[in-house]
Amino acid sequence: MEETEEIREIRNLKREVAKLRLEGNLRKSLSNQLTIQKKIADDAKAEAEVKSKEVEAISNKLAKYLSPQIHEQIFSGKQDAEVRSNRKKLTVFFSDIVGFTDISDELESEEMTNLLNFYLNEMSQIALKFGGTIDKYIGDALMIFFGDPESEGPEKDARKCLEMASEMQHLMEELKGHWGKNYSLKDDLQIRIGINTGFCTVGNFGSLERVDYTAIGSTVNLASRLEGLANPGTILISEDTHSLVKSLFTFKKPVEVEVKGFLRKIKCFEIKEINKSRDDIVQMNGRGFDIKINTKLIDQKAIEDLNAKLDEIKKSF
Repeated sequence: MEETEEIREIRNLKREVAKLRLEGNLRKSLSNQLTIQKKIADDAKAEAEVKSKEVEAISNKLAKYLSPQIHEQIFSGKQDAEVRSNRKKLTVFFSDIVGFTDISDELESEEMTNLLNFYLNEMSQIALKFGGTIDKYIGDALMIFFGDPESEGPEKDARKCLEMASEMQHLMEELKGHWGKNYSLKDDLQIRIGINTGFCTVGNFGSLERVDYTAIGSTVNLASRLEGLANPGTILISEDTHSLVKSLFTFKKPVEVEVKGFLRKIKCFEIKEINKSRDDIVQMNGRGFDIKINTKLIDQKAIEDLNAKLDEIKKSF
């Protein structure tokens, strides 16, 4: 029996319908798969953002415990947290507060904490400004070095260290009167500073579980000894440091001193007249005000705070 034209058309239509139904099912299945894949991608992106924020939070916390240079080296992958060290020529700085033990006996623990935090914050800001690597705080003492992890050469490293030390002593001069007014101290704080240049072993020291990034050696020991021998409010440097910066600073007549741990006498130099007023001090006074600004130390935030305070005073009239 021959197939009629009508039957053939019906069969063709059924095939087309089946084909369309199959294509529809494939499109639906593909759409579902794309939706699933998009959700997986969105979930992965959200998880990555959470992990990124967690890493950023950890990084910010670690930044409080590490010198900025070391923090950058670790998180950029330039340095691993493994026990390892190198020999490098460093300029090493030590400072401490004169008579700190007696001062700590005078103050309550809260006042002592506030004073020490203020002092260390001010000193640290100057150290970071000159690019010093803050090694550690030892109570009121501060250890900083120049020459690692980045160096501009021994001469420039030494110069920057002395400029930093000089600015610290200038700031202490500027802060006269601050300590009695804010912390009830009988006398203004004074610091002494010792600086030495030489080869040190620098890097990570410790155990497999915990390491400390620091510098060790006789160069470090001598810098610490010179700090102890320095007079209040002065900077005492070694002959090795002096040879690198003698054309850039003026010094008092050298003296030879006996230093514990060293067989020979050590020649050292004291920077001359570090507490003289400088051109970067701007002083204004008039009826009802007396302002002194160190243009080299003041930063943008301090200027904004000063402007805000002046605006408040204007509004009160």
